[in-house]
Amino acid sequence: MMNMFPKIILKHGKDEALRRFHPWVFSGAIQKISGEISEGCIVEVCAANNEFLGMGHYNDGSIAVRIFSFFKTECDKIFWKKKLENALNLRKRLGLFNDKNTNTYRLVFGEGDGLPGMIIDYYNGTAVIQCHTYGMFLLHSVFAEILRELYGDKLHAVYLKCRETLPAKYAGQVSDGYVFGESSENIITENDCKFFVDWEQGQKTGFFLDQRQNRWALMEYCKGKKVLNTFCYTGGFSVYALRAGADLVHSVDSSARAIEMTDKNVLLNNYTGAQHQSFRSDVMDFLKKSNETYDVIVLDPPAYAKHIKTRHVAMQGYCRLNEAALRSIAGGGVLFTFSCSQVVDSSLFRSTVIAAAIQSKRNVRILGTLTQPPDHPVSAFHPEGEYLKGLVLFVE
Repeated sequence: MMNMFPKIILKHGKDEALRRFHPWVFSGAIQKISGEISEGCIVEVCAANNEFLGMGHYNDGSIAVRIFSFFKTECDKIFWKKKLENALNLRKRLGLFNDKNTNTYRLVFGEGDGLPGMIIDYYNGTAVIQCHTYGMFLLHSVFAEILRELYGDKLHAVYLKCRETLPAKYAGQVSDGYVFGESSENIITENDCKFFVDWEQGQKTGFFLDQRQNRWALMEYCKGKKVLNTFCYTGGFSVYALRAGADLVHSVDSSARAIEMTDKNVLLNNYTGAQHQSFRSDVMDFLKKSNETYDVIVLDPPAYAKHIKTRHVAMQGYCRLNEAALRSIAGGGVLFTFSCSQVVDSSLFRSTVIAAAIQSKRNVRILGTLTQPPDHPVSAFHPEGEYLKGLVLFVE
């Protein structure tokens, strides 16, 4: 017998997105709620005529329901295990599961893997779970148990890191920590480059796995060049530039902890101070005050716009940042520029970078576009999942 879940009935005409398998239900689309409901509970979503449309977690916010199934289901452990098996099978298909050169990847990417509100990153035997909805948080022990079943001896620990990602009202009620196992040596390998990862205190889950392929792409342009890596965090692009044979790499970040981790990762890969120098500084201040010119510059800022209301101001910030970089790059130089703001689409980002080029009075050609790697898959029905945009520019 199927479990009985509370029902959310949509207003007439507000079911079109769900019929196209978009997994979000906005609060303004709801006509009424049948049954007792609370934050994080599982609900059925129905059209105005009571036709079943999907099942998901209820959230007290603008996005009221995040759909995880468009079919009726018991939502038991068997259901969730199948979801994780599908995600793991994709990573196996991508060659990441037993890659000798890379022992880290994203196992679950929210809507892209049919698990909205859930992120799981795998770091050389440690799985880091990050929940963005209370509904997924309530299931974290189930997911930890399933991960142990799927990975067996390959999994040494499961770390829960949700305090900063859950809605603010739950921040004081949850604690980050190990659900299984304990802290161990946190060195990962990515394309034969080694990195310390601090999933306990670092940003996000500890490392920006979404730039793996873009770090590799950078290497083509760095041999014998002078490279600037801004917003360097733990020095990913810096290490790859050094590996490619850059003559000199400068890394800039406003965080003392980021600079410390960058320097550790440079040394971990056996590069010396003669090849690399780090600077703790605001990036805009560094670009304005520096008299240096660079052959290659990487701009990988944090998300300037996290909400649609802040997008206009964010685009002004992206424009100023790219203009400053274009003024600091040598003729014949290459700029890797990114936006990770979900509310900024690729067309708007490109237009903003072009505006910066006009203001800098530099002739710029686009050599390529960049995005997130395939272990951050985008559902065909949820284009918002394509959050990472990048351009490779040749600057005359």
